[in-house]
Amino acid sequence: MISRDEFVSRFGGVFEHSPFIAERAYDTDAIVEPLTSGGVHGALTKIFRAASTDERLGVLRAHPDLAGRLAIAGELTEDSRKEQAGAGLDRLSPVEHARFTELNATYVTKFGFPFIIAVKGLGKDDILAAFETRIGNDRDVEFATATAQVEKISLLRLQSMLPES
Repeated sequence: MISRDEFVSRFGGVFEHSPFIAERAYDTDAIVEPLTSGGVHGALTKIFRAASTDERLGVLRAHPDLAGRLAIAGELTEDSRKEQAGAGLDRLSPVEHARFTELNATYVTKFGFPFIIAVKGLGKDDILAAFETRIGNDRDVEFATATAQVEKISLLRLQSMLPES
């Protein structure tokens, strides 16, 4: 059986900067070996959904702005860097970058957390269109949308780490 420390070390970052999810999943005996992306995702997602609203908000706030200051400074997690680069967000023109910066600021002011979208398979135009649509949502709808996107991101990350179930 995988140890708690090894499990948390390996999967504690699947939900961005939120190792408490992996810790709780391990502690509830929800982990079944052999480890598969679906099995681990199910265990982690169950904990995420059971977390308090404030804890889930903390997970949302742990995500970086898309093409934001952390990306510019080279301070993204490796997963976030790869995901954003795969969508072309590391190659924005100055005009595109200014639009993302403007939308990021407006979105965070309105909702209190950054815009989150699973960028795998999307291009910058797709992301920008989703950004411009979702910024019109009310907070409850957007909180639900963002948490669903976090779950999708975590599954994609796990699928790159483990065999599928």
